[in-house]
Amino acid sequence: MGSKKRKKKRTRVIRKTRTLRGWAKWPSERLLDSRICDLGLRIEGSELKSRIRQLYSELKQREFIFRPHFWLSDEWYSPDGIPGIAIPFFLAHPRLKKLEKELMLEVEGGDRESCMRLLRHETGHALLNAYQLHRRRDWQQHFGKSSVKYPETYLPKPYSKRYVLHLPNWYAQAHPHEDWAETFAVWLKPGSDWRKRYRGWPALKKLQYVDDLMREVRQQWPRLRNRREELPVRRMRQTLREYYGDKQERYGTDSPEFFDRDLKRLFSDSPEHQRNEKASRYIRRVRIDIIAIVARWTSEYDYRINEVLREMTDRCEELNLRVARTDEELKPEMVACLTMLVMSKLHGGGFHVSL
Repeated sequence: MGSKKRKKKRTRVIRKTRTLRGWAKWPSERLLDSRICDLGLRIEGSELKSRIRQLYSELKQREFIFRPHFWLSDEWYSPDGIPGIAIPFFLAHPRLKKLEKELMLEVEGGDRESCMRLLRHETGHALLNAYQLHRRRDWQQHFGKSSVKYPETYLPKPYSKRYVLHLPNWYAQAHPHEDWAETFAVWLKPGSDWRKRYRGWPALKKLQYVDDLMREVRQQWPRLRNRREELPVRRMRQTLREYYGDKQERYGTDSPEFFDRDLKRLFSDSPEHQRNEKASRYIRRVRIDIIAIVARWTSEYDYRINEVLREMTDRCEELNLRVARTDEELKPEMVACLTMLVMSKLHGGGFHVSL
């Protein structure tokens, strides 16, 4: 998410685009060998259209002239110099959302609420580009220098009140541009009551600045009005298998193969144990004790540990894993596994900022 500059990719032999038919009913193994550009994906006719319409309505209510343009691409982002927003292609079709869930464990923006959160966030980036707000001295005084390099990973401070809370993982702390986009998103959301919610927080000064600044620029024509699209879906000639291979490598421990391997060492998916206690229920039952132990070992915040534990619980539910050992045997291994996952996720790129 956010503004970004693309890295050059290897030159590939380009085959003519052709629209595949009936692919929505194909099994995943067959579908994975399809080129993304051949799937005939469009925003029109998808559930994304109504969500974009809702965003435009929110901007209209705030009396903005500005409207970002949208296109399907490989992920959520607003490129440098373009006052528009890329949306990940898999959100344009329910079959691809199912594949994303299968391979990446979650679908970013897959439901209406999370999609609107992301649309408001990315609109903050697009508006920043459109009006070149990051060049203003008063903007820099509130959010910092936009020239600061994006980190590959960041370690947030969950209890900080200098930043608003909008997207998961305290995303406003990743970079000045993300701080701006998150603050704008909180301000834009209808009925957010941000003055009351953030009363007494240093973040309130940034929200008030956004309110003042938007009153100033909302009736002005943007400085940048191009309708360019970076890496539109029609040019994504890699196969789904290649796309997910790259994505799983980039996100490391979040790939299902890594997660599932460790969970299946702890719990069982064998038919003989199907009458036993659910692994997800077991984790919830011992959650408080385990978090306390792991926090003591790792010196990490309970919030962070609980985030990893929540992901483990959700995945155990999806895999229908069951308890197959005594509590005395299982609990120490559970603590060791969670400790390893927490350290890997937090210090090895779990809170990942895509560049």
